[in-house]
Amino acid sequence: MFENLTARFQETFRKLRGKGKLSEADVDEALREIRIALLEADVNFKVVRDFVSKVRERAVGQEVAASLTPGQQVIKIVNAELTELMGGRERKIQFAPKPPTVIMIVGLQGSGKTTTCAKLGRLLKKQGRKPLLVAADTWRPAAIKQLQILGDSTGVEVFATHQGDDAVKVASSGVERAKSLGCDTVIVDTQGRLHVDEELMAELCSMQKAILPHEVLLVVDAMTGQDAVNVASSFDERLELSGVILTKLDGDARGGAALSTRAVTGKPIKFVGVGEKMDALEPFHPDRMASRILGMGDILSLIEKAEESYDEAKAAQLAEKLKTANFTLEDFQDQLEQMQKMGPLDEILRMIPGMGRIKGVGDMKVDEKRLRQVDAIISSMTPEERRNPEIINGSRRRRIARGSGVKVQDVNALLRQFNQVKEFLKQFGGGGKAGRRAMRKGMIPFMQ
Repeated sequence: MFENLTARFQETFRKLRGKGKLSEADVDEALREIRIALLEADVNFKVVRDFVSKVRERAVGQEVAASLTPGQQVIKIVNAELTELMGGRERKIQFAPKPPTVIMIVGLQGSGKTTTCAKLGRLLKKQGRKPLLVAADTWRPAAIKQLQILGDSTGVEVFATHQGDDAVKVASSGVERAKSLGCDTVIVDTQGRLHVDEELMAELCSMQKAILPHEVLLVVDAMTGQDAVNVASSFDERLELSGVILTKLDGDARGGAALSTRAVTGKPIKFVGVGEKMDALEPFHPDRMASRILGMGDILSLIEKAEESYDEAKAAQLAEKLKTANFTLEDFQDQLEQMQKMGPLDEILRMIPGMGRIKGVGDMKVDEKRLRQVDAIISSMTPEERRNPEIINGSRRRRIARGSGVKVQDVNALLRQFNQVKEFLKQFGGGGKAGRRAMRKGMIPFMQ
């Protein structure tokens, strides 16, 4: 996401960093490039105009002139204004003082509304809440079944009736069901259309009056660009939205919707969908997103992903092993499995400050086939071989290759790679407080 915009910003900032002193002409040239980059990213032109105006007002003033590093000061200003443009700070769900909290999810058909309901249910359950999904989309064929399947996969209970039933009554019954089950959160999946129409809005307004939701969240497809902003404005006119969820942000290299929605509608982006898996829904942090757009990384999100994906006890054990150079193939296999839980390698690398500027980082992908092959090779070894790979001679390598269905060369390549990683981690683990702290967090880098 934001790949094109990030590249343009980085090129513009590269030119600024090379100047010891910035003239007004230098600032104007940089802002011209920023304006073009934002417009190409499909950001609303009024939003672009206001954004550039605010940056220029600060950049040509005393704030930059008095700085020892004016180029970096301009970057700091752009970062601050981008953050403010997207909402300034994280906006969380406002839970009711007396449960259940009712969350009404609305949006057009095809925006990912039903899937988002299940993702949100999973996220809230992980936070210790007891959510109930209500299948009030009784219009679209298979919508009820889809929500039930997703509910089963995430372990979140679903309230459903039959296709064609009155959606308002279903929503009301779902809220009552939640009260009887002791659920503290109700997530209502509503009907959508291929376009905004009066019939859709009338039904949603009736449902809103019936269930009195504490949150009305609009799901919009980030890949629709300016249409996403228009849809948000149309829904807000009738329903008074409390927030927006942007889906498919990982598939939009431009990112204009994320930058325009908050500014045009005044409604905060509360969550973003960054993948198809059920865990690919994240709270929206404007400051972190601005940092990533500018290619400055997002170390806080990286740490959170590591803490969420890694077993702390295993990470602590691994740190101790590295101190004594006792890293084994069993540990190697375990680290690969846990790295996969963190998500795509290119996404992880972009969160590391400075990595976004390295050529080729955006093209790095995890080869799932190769990872399965590595797992098969290690699993074909005896416990003794996994703990002491030095004993793996030629005959053992041939046996392992036959057992895992690969060539001997593949086994050799894995052992070489293991030795390289072992040597790196040995140095990393003993490299002072920072290294040991990273090890305890489980942040073990692995490059293919």
